[in-house]
Amino acid sequence: MTSSTSIDLSLARKEMVILGTQYAGEMKKGLFSLMHYLMPKRQILSLHSGCNMGKGGDVALFFGLSGTGKTTLSTDHNRYLIGDDEHCWSESGVSNIEGGCYAKCIDLSRENEPDIWNAIKFGTVLENVVFDEHFREVDYTDKSVTENTRAAYPIEYIPNVKLPCVGPHPKNVILLACDAFGVLPPVSRLNLSQTMYHFISGYTALVAGTEEGIKEPKATFSACFGAAFIMLHPTKYAAMLAEKMQNHGANGWLVNTGWSGGSYGCGNRIKLSYTRKIIDAIHSGSLLDAEYKKTEIFGLEIPNKVEGVPSEILEPENTWSDKQAYKDTLLKLAGLFNKNFETFTIGENNQVTEEILAAGPIIGDA
Repeated sequence: MTSSTSIDLSLARKEMVILGTQYAGEMKKGLFSLMHYLMPKRQILSLHSGCNMGKGGDVALFFGLSGTGKTTLSTDHNRYLIGDDEHCWSESGVSNIEGGCYAKCIDLSRENEPDIWNAIKFGTVLENVVFDEHFREVDYTDKSVTENTRAAYPIEYIPNVKLPCVGPHPKNVILLACDAFGVLPPVSRLNLSQTMYHFISGYTALVAGTEEGIKEPKATFSACFGAAFIMLHPTKYAAMLAEKMQNHGANGWLVNTGWSGGSYGCGNRIKLSYTRKIIDAIHSGSLLDAEYKKTEIFGLEIPNKVEGVPSEILEPENTWSDKQAYKDTLLKLAGLFNKNFETFTIGENNQVTEEILAAGPIIGDA
């Protein structure tokens, strides 16, 4: 061993050993990795996603990396929560792997995330938080131990949870990205090839508050929004996702929960209230009836109107005062996407098709 920390997983024996760390997340990560190996053998797709269901039975999947709002947006008091992080999609529908939630709680507030706030009560385990020992009050803004503060609670602590945690086939597949470059639209409609491309890419940008040591924005890509868990070639999971979406008529969406009007440090974070309105429009089906226009480079379809969202922010270029800076930044991000995707086109197990490659950014059109 070259490290004081070691996490060892035996796929054959289905056993795990965790040494040298007390981070509780390693337990769930190990189990989830095992599921990513076992489930595809049974033609069941394991997914690093949140999942909820409307009162009419419509199910939505939310994919996203740390800081994108996956837990926040899948925990919606107007919908039933199936789960916030780990799911399987089988011939019968979706099901939660876990029996609880493991939510980030840095800067948690009652106003922005009431369901998570109210779930923190007797029986909840708080990890790495700082609290006043006299008044026994937690300071969720305190990052002195780590940025990665967590709350682990039984899923039934969410008032509108779906028990048992199963649901029918998803109607919407929502890919979340916190774009700190500020060039991706707040919402885009994706065709099947684009959904596969962006699912395989697993893009977000790390900013201060998402991971330890991050002070400036940094583009990061995590295949299938869960590179730490997947055991097979990413295109295997993407092909399974596309097949299930096609068989059950699911719609694909890319939602940017990051910046608008400029990059991190210049622009502003897209308001959570706007993102919720976008998600509501996806759930209701009203976005399917909107008029769309296609963006340059990424070829994303953006709606001309979303109820409750200022129309001017729907097209990123409109929000930038420096149009040349916008185009330069757009080309920069496109180049990062293309460079990252090169790794998926090699190897005998890759299933990247011409349609998937064509769904990525095309810099030659600039």
